[in-house]
Formats: sequence, C-alpha cells, structure tokens
Amino acid sequence: MRRIGYRLIVACTAIGLLAGADEVPPTLRHGINITHWFRYPPDRNPSALRSYIDDTALEQLRRAGFTFIRIPVQPSLLSSPDAIVAAIARVERRGFAAVVALFPEDWQLESNASDRSKLIDAWRVLAASLRHLDPRLTYPEILNEPVFSTSPDAWSLLQHQALVAIRAILPRNTIVLTGVDWGSVAGLLALSPEDDPNVVYSFHFYEPAELTSLGAYRPGLDAIAMALLPFPVQDENACAAWAGRTADRPTADLVRFYCAQHWDAARVGSRIAAVGAWAKRNHVAVIAGEFGASQHLNTAARLAWLRTVRTACEGQGFGWALWGYDDVMGFGITAPRGRARIAPEVLSTLGLYRPASRDKASVAGGQVAERP
Repeated sequence: MRRIGYRLIVACTAIGLLAGADEVPPTLRHGINITHWFRYPPDRNPSALRSYIDDTALEQLRRAGFTFIRIPVQPSLLSSPDAIVAAIARVERRGFAAVVALFPEDWQLESNASDRSKLIDAWRVLAASLRHLDPRLTYPEILNEPVFSTSPDAWSLLQHQALVAIRAILPRNTIVLTGVDWGSVAGLLALSPEDDPNVVYSFHFYEPAELTSLGAYRPGLDAIAMALLPFPVQDENACAAWAGRTADRPTADLVRFYCAQHWDAARVGSRIAAVGAWAKRNHVAVIAGEFGASQHLNTAARLAWLRTVRTACEGQGFGWALWGYDDVMGFGITAPRGRARIAPEVLSTLGLYRPASRDKASVAGGQVAERP
C-alpha cells in the first residue's frame, strides 16, 4: 500500500492558461487505486492484464464521481509494457486521469546501488512508453512508499535523478513525488521540494494503524477485538473498556494504547493540516495518494474515519485516492468486471454519492450519474 492543475509548463504549452503552483486540478480530485491490475496480478498473461477490469466497471467508477485512477505497476512487468500502455490509454478514454506509480517487489534501494540504477532504468523504459499518451492526463509517480528511514538525503538524491530522467522524456507531464518513511506525513514534511514547477507531492495516510489495519503490524492479535475499536475516541476510559473483550494480553495492551492516543477528528485534522502548512509554505500541490481502513473494522468507526480523512484533505485543497477498488481497505471488489456493488455508504462517506431521486442520482461536483 500506500501519495496541480496544469502547472506552468503544462498550462502554457497545452492550454495557454496559468494555474497556481499550489492548486490541484479537477483531474486529481477524487481517485481510486486499482491495486492488482499490474501489482501482483492474478494472471500475468498480457491478454488477462488488458482485461483485468472491463469498460463497464470503469464507467461505473466514472459515474460514481471518481476523476482519476492510480495504477500500481511492478517493474517486473515492464519487459512487455504494451499491456500497461493499453490499459492507461483505455482509462483515459473513459474520462479519467491516470497516476502511474512504480511498485518494486524486492528492490533494496536504501542499500543497493544496482537497485537504484534499476529505478532510473525502469523509468526510462516506462516514460518512453507513456510518451504517446496525453500529458495532461498521465501522471508518472516515481516510487510508492520509499523507506530510507536512516538516509532521507539519499532518497532526495535518487528521486531527483529519477525526476531528471523522466523529465528528459516527458517534458510536459506533471510528475508525482513523495517523501521517505513509507510516504508518510512525517516523510513529506522532511522533504525539500524540487525546483520544478510541474510536479505534485503525495503522502499516504493510514493513521492510526491500530485502527485502520487492526494493528496488522503485530501478528497474532485478536482481530475480532481490534475490529471493535471506536472512532472517534471521545472517552478514553469507555474506549479502554473494550480491552476487556479479549483474553489476549498483547491485544488488550494495544487497545489501551490506542485509546490513550485520543484519536478523533481534531487529531486527524491536525496531521493533515501540517501537510497543508508545508504545501502553502513551499507553494506546491499535494494529493493523499492512498488512504483506507479495513472492511473488518466496525462500520461506524470505519465510515467516520474515512469521512474525517476525506474532509480534512479537501479542507486543505488536497486531492485524494482511496486504497483501493479491489482491496479490503477500500471496496474489496474481487471480480472487477461488469457492474459490481460499490458500497453506497462508502461512496456517500467519500462525498461521491447521494440517494437517488426518482430518475437519477446526483454526484458531488455537479455530475449526474446512475446509481452504482
């Protein structure tokens, strides 16, 4: 897992209009990650890759109000990039922008110079393949969730080198950059912006992980008890009482830890506002390239958290992308073909769906769509 408008270059060369450097364009407002199209796909055959999600499913997403699709790509699939390019072109024909993010499976970029060279080489191949697509709709994202926890300067250098390599091939595309520490808020705040007017910055938001992933970073927890966690935490003692629902000591301790953090809308908002302050200070545009919460979390807490993050991002002028269409942290669609049941309560929480009138349903942003 886990972050513009047409900037000066794109605006001047493509449409002759000047957009502010800190503005996110309509194309990057409401996004959805399609997580297994070119990342751990169920079938690597090129024909299967091309048809992983069909036009009916894409049209359903468009009518729901999504404006862009983030497409994770494993470098091992770049040996034959035609299927990737065909998929991106199809997404764009259906009315979406496409963020194309590199997701290495096993590179050790922090410690292996050869792997760092592979990143640059992969982007030379992929950028050349993207050259014939619409630069106003095609957003290369250099790397998903770089770590570099002990060497953030090394990541800044590597990201700069990749930016230069991509820019040489794609002079008009807006390029997506991110910070260290798995693309977190802290990682972005520690990043010095690039001297390139045609980039956008991304961060991922899954805080607190005890809630959103049910503490998946600690194997062996009582998942049923973790799924009962409340959000927002309004009363620490009442929250901590949930620890009594489990006989597992590590789980009970983690429940109490979570409750003591007092996660609520104000705390989530302050984390995202810190990114907003960084963006304003540096006059750059930002998107939350990933956010989501497990479907196993109780519905009230899950929907409240999703709504809180979404509204906090929009309050700062950020675009966002849910993780993901075909992942348990989002819609969990297991067969992305035809008209799937895209949970209306989640769409409503995302501000994309309101109950239908007699003959049509309204979608935020002024679009009119059929009921998903």
